[in-house]
Amino acid sequence: MARSKARVYTCCALMLLCVIAVIVIICVLVGRKSSQVLCPNDTFSSAAVAADTKICSEIGRDMLRRGGSAVDGAIAALLCTSVMNPQSMGIGGGSIFTVMDSSGKVKIINSRETVPKNVKSNLLQSCPRTFQLISGPQWIGVPGEIRGYEEAHKLYGKLPWSDLFEPTIRLARDGFPIPKILGRYIVHLDTNRTQSLKKLYSDEDGNLLKTGDFVKLEKLANTLKTIATRGADAFYTGRIAEDLISDIQEAGGTLTAQDLAGYRVTVTDAWKVPLGEYQMFIPPPPAGGILLSLILNIMKGYDLKPAALSAEQKTLTYHRYVEAFKFTNGLKKQIRDPKFSSEDVKKFTEESFANYIRSLIGNEQTHESQYYNMTSYVDGMGTTHVSVLDQYGSAVSVTSTINHIFGSKVFSPNTGVILNNELSDFCGRADNIFPGEQPPSSMAPTVLKSESRTLVIGASGGGRITTGIASALMNHLWFGKSLEEAIAAPVVFVTSDNAAQFESEFDQDVIQALKDLGHKQEAQSAFYSVVNAVEEVDGCICAVSDARKHGAAAGY
Repeated sequence: MARSKARVYTCCALMLLCVIAVIVIICVLVGRKSSQVLCPNDTFSSAAVAADTKICSEIGRDMLRRGGSAVDGAIAALLCTSVMNPQSMGIGGGSIFTVMDSSGKVKIINSRETVPKNVKSNLLQSCPRTFQLISGPQWIGVPGEIRGYEEAHKLYGKLPWSDLFEPTIRLARDGFPIPKILGRYIVHLDTNRTQSLKKLYSDEDGNLLKTGDFVKLEKLANTLKTIATRGADAFYTGRIAEDLISDIQEAGGTLTAQDLAGYRVTVTDAWKVPLGEYQMFIPPPPAGGILLSLILNIMKGYDLKPAALSAEQKTLTYHRYVEAFKFTNGLKKQIRDPKFSSEDVKKFTEESFANYIRSLIGNEQTHESQYYNMTSYVDGMGTTHVSVLDQYGSAVSVTSTINHIFGSKVFSPNTGVILNNELSDFCGRADNIFPGEQPPSSMAPTVLKSESRTLVIGASGGGRITTGIASALMNHLWFGKSLEEAIAAPVVFVTSDNAAQFESEFDQDVIQALKDLGHKQEAQSAFYSVVNAVEEVDGCICAVSDARKHGAAAGY
């Protein structure tokens, strides 16, 4: 009798184990994208990365192919970008990650730079009144980039930390031809104030390198190798930290070893904003997601469809769009680091607030700056963005920056690191700053999720980030354009003094009509927004790297 019972219990236990095994297998299969989906030739069935350059997109993709997570792919692509486009970002800067895991939960990992303890009390008195490339050691913030990678990898990484660095270490050590975009900006180094950085990108005769010339970054390769081997602490408390601080202080900067050692990353929940069939996930202040959500909420209320771009409606559509940006510009001074501000700004993401702003927008007139509650500030530029979807159903939208072109233009010869000029982002946006505070930012790494779609999007371009993302989303979600067409569509940027700048391909009839309505216009500068995005629809993935920066996405 006892044996019979034992057999029954054994059989039941085996059946239970079988059921559990089947459930686990089903969950794994559901969690992964099916490789059997037949997707069009210009899409991918498993995963994709959209970075600023083809080689960096491919390095990120290769991490995914090896079983890496979206975070692994994003970090590898960012490290590559720090070498290929060092004028835009690097480990001397900071970043903001928006990460959606396979369950749909979305977190923000904020490793934006902070104000050093010994910041000059009168620093903001030297802010320029109009936009210019601001350089100098006094504008350097405490770099958070590597701590951000560390936290993201700890939470979501699958591959070994060191593996993410190896492709970029090889690139930096072996050398590579200077890409077209980097070649365009090296000319900014031909000044007496940038001698050490100028030397890095000069030949043996002292001539600045050009597009296609070969360059090696051996000091940076050594630094990355040490971080890859010893972890992030090597950058913040080790010999690298000592050399970095020594070089910064020799250049006249105020950073100390205590500033580096005390840097901390912030991890929070994303803010969720309804947008039609989507839930849009954005980073909270001091990031610029709140500004993006306001623009989209205002324009959503006009029930936009492809007909909004018809000859009869196009001028009205863009008149409303420009007006919406003027109101958004008027709110920028209220977007500050929440640890140092008591302002309740989450209300700006609510539909009721967008409805109120929309009620102030007329169809046939524009107004003076006071109408929009404008405060002057300095427009920014620079930065890079990476969008990733992996084979596990996770997504990463991450924006990284050293701020202006080549940041502060302070180069650490002992470490190979170019330092940011992030404190200049306080100019016009704050009357005072505090040690530990993060500067306000336009960065808005965004993930949109519906029942059948996932869209990962973000942009670079300083103040033009909001312009680029909002334009791409309107064109794609509401005007019926493909993701590639939507990103390529010419944009209008509204400056800090309410002037509209149009890309050269923008509809000339609309430009004239807006001028007739009273909109102030300025010639478009050489700087632009650059949008990189990845979208999954019904198991097929489209990835687009903006042609404005000669980018190319990669996937499999």
